[in-house]
Amino acid sequence: MKIAIGSDHAGYQLKKIIINKFKDKVEFKDVGTYSEVSVDYPDYAHLAAKELNSNKVDRIVLICGSGNGIQMTANKHNNVRCALCWNEEITQLARQHNDANAISLPARFINEVEAEKIVEAFIKTTFEGGRHQKRTSKINAK
Repeated sequence: MKIAIGSDHAGYQLKKIIINKFKDKVEFKDVGTYSEVSVDYPDYAHLAAKELNSNKVDRIVLICGSGNGIQMTANKHNNVRCALCWNEEITQLARQHNDANAISLPARFINEVEAEKIVEAFIKTTFEGGRHQKRTSKINAK
């Protein structure tokens, strides 16, 4: 599996931890940022979404302080279904019911252990399809 991963300055340290933890399970495409110098989260959400929509990656992990801004930006792109995930269960449901192909993490509100559980669930959980397929196919803007 290939995952684009991006963050702003608030998520930079957590991004490094995630890449290190999962580097043997996942091929990461790190779209930035590469330090804790203040940056604008939309820049990295757009880069990650472009990777997904050009079929260079299978999924996206995004990180900012609250998880909200970077998620809102990613969801402006057709074909991106980015869920704000703060625990393992919500991540599993986002994959099972919504076929989330992207997640955003709130770096200022979760710890390293929680983040690792979330990413693990994102990698392992599959989409159930069925009745959920009809709904997810209505998500893209017309």
